[in-house]
Amino acid sequence: MSDRVFNFSAGPSMLPLELLEKAASELCNYNGSGMSVMEMSHRSAVYEEIIHAAEASLRKLMNIPDNYKVLFLQGGATAQFAAIAMNFMTKNKKADYIVSGQFSGKAAEEAAKYGEVKIIASSKDKNFTYVPKVEKSDISPDADYVHICYNNTIFGTVYNYVPDTGDIPLIADMSSGILSRPIDVSKYAVIYAGAQKNIGPAGVTVVIVREDMLGFAAPETPVILNYTVQAKNESMYNTPPTYGIYFAGLVFDYLLEKGGLEAMEKINVTKAKMLYDYLDSSKLFKATAEKEHRSLMNVCFVTGDADLDKKFCAEATKAGFVNLKGHRSVGGMRASIYNAMPVEGVEKLVEFMKAFEKENA
Repeated sequence: MSDRVFNFSAGPSMLPLELLEKAASELCNYNGSGMSVMEMSHRSAVYEEIIHAAEASLRKLMNIPDNYKVLFLQGGATAQFAAIAMNFMTKNKKADYIVSGQFSGKAAEEAAKYGEVKIIASSKDKNFTYVPKVEKSDISPDADYVHICYNNTIFGTVYNYVPDTGDIPLIADMSSGILSRPIDVSKYAVIYAGAQKNIGPAGVTVVIVREDMLGFAAPETPVILNYTVQAKNESMYNTPPTYGIYFAGLVFDYLLEKGGLEAMEKINVTKAKMLYDYLDSSKLFKATAEKEHRSLMNVCFVTGDADLDKKFCAEATKAGFVNLKGHRSVGGMRASIYNAMPVEGVEKLVEFMKAFEKENA
């Protein structure tokens, strides 16, 4: 479609056009049912097939072990900040948090309402331009879990290692990194992610939880946030975000057809390298994250002049490159290049940036 822009939004992000078109073709009559997925009872046989197929595809895509439950919930990652503490910070009432950006900081603040939170490492000293390295000896031996945010959307950094937490469960917010490359799910006790980056429309939250973590929720945990209840009811204790789960299933199948997460990683590395290589050679633009911690998904950069940053974003929008303005808390620019962003989008963005530099350097 010629009227489509290149959307670099950090989330909700762009979605594959062919899936939007497929969803549009099925919007009023899904698979001969005479109904939209939006209208279906979540208890109906046709919808149960949709949600079970979506789970099966995600399990295959991420190679999720059989001893993990997959939940499709609501409330975004933010609701899980509280749910994680209520479900898992219940034995010693203590947890370790590594703060590498705004969302891991918010997660720690929320958890502190329910127990003792220890910040065992933080990169706030350099405005979160890197991910702190944590050794096994840094982990509190009586922590109920260790929490990380795998990819830092606002600051454009990502973990280049998996913290060794020994016998202490490792929990990861993977909202903006999930499905961008293969990960070893077995290294994590819990993974959770908002859908609106690489999974589908906003509204769905995926939680992948190892079965031995279940059954320890605090008595006061609201039933909607109780993972044990949700797992027992296969994500349908209440009405789930039905249409979002349907679309997520389309995305999972699409990624499998494209070669899975190994294939996506190759494409994502190509896109990120193209943009970072230009930024490293540019005399006008500068990447803000330290090289060894740079995200594949969120590329943050500045000119060093707030007025010039504003001019760049305005001219980029006119040229069809939208949502490049950095997060309000840090300014500058941010190009979020999730799975659905084609290589062509990054190529054309770099061409535009080169032209802008030539005119404004």
